[in-house]
Amino acid sequence: MPAKPASVAAPARRPERLDSPLYLTGAEFAADPAGALYWPEHRLLAVSDLHLEKGSSFAARGILLPPYDTAATLARLSRLISRYAPRVMVALGDNFHDGGGPARLADTDRAALKGLQRGRDWVWIAGNHDPEPAAGIGGRFVAALPVGAVTFRHLPSPKATGEIAGHLHPVARVARRGRSVSRRCFAVDGSRVVMPAFGAYAGGLNVRDRAFAELFTTLAFTAHMLGERRVYAVAGRHCLPD
Repeated sequence: MPAKPASVAAPARRPERLDSPLYLTGAEFAADPAGALYWPEHRLLAVSDLHLEKGSSFAARGILLPPYDTAATLARLSRLISRYAPRVMVALGDNFHDGGGPARLADTDRAALKGLQRGRDWVWIAGNHDPEPAAGIGGRFVAALPVGAVTFRHLPSPKATGEIAGHLHPVARVARRGRSVSRRCFAVDGSRVVMPAFGAYAGGLNVRDRAFAELFTTLAFTAHMLGERRVYAVAGRHCLPD
């Protein structure tokens, strides 16, 4: 079934600090240093790879991690929602670490999630970790979400144009003052944006990895690295391999 287009709202006032704007198909997006993308024209906020309940997934396999990743991730998301007041919220797949994640949500986390959804169109895009719709977590479920000339999906495609995707968890490494620094980043060229992973326990993949080479084909991309208060644009040729 074709995805229902996102609700389109009147243009919103841009947030006060629009650091390192990203451009795709003629549209301007705000790249937030928390790892989210905001589209003022549609009051749309997007995050990717939340991997909620990763801690409980690992615990079930005997790998003990502090069980606070879901609460921490939702708290970070709550701060972004308070800042941007989006009308449309898009979660770009791998929203839960596995298909059983929604059932393992603590009551407090489930209530927090429902509170964040109140008053907005909340869209869950299917990921490879959570391909099926889940009950009891609100929102609506789609395979991909087209909004004008832009398509939001989980898996990036080498042949796509105008896509915003996740899945690869991009991380850039650069040399600075005699040492290397690695940060999550947005990987961007003229055809696509690959979002950083937002989840507290989500890992990362170097943008010089073969998986990115298959998407970008050359080093003519930009890594928008996440800082504490702003996003730093670094040309792909200056990014270091592992």
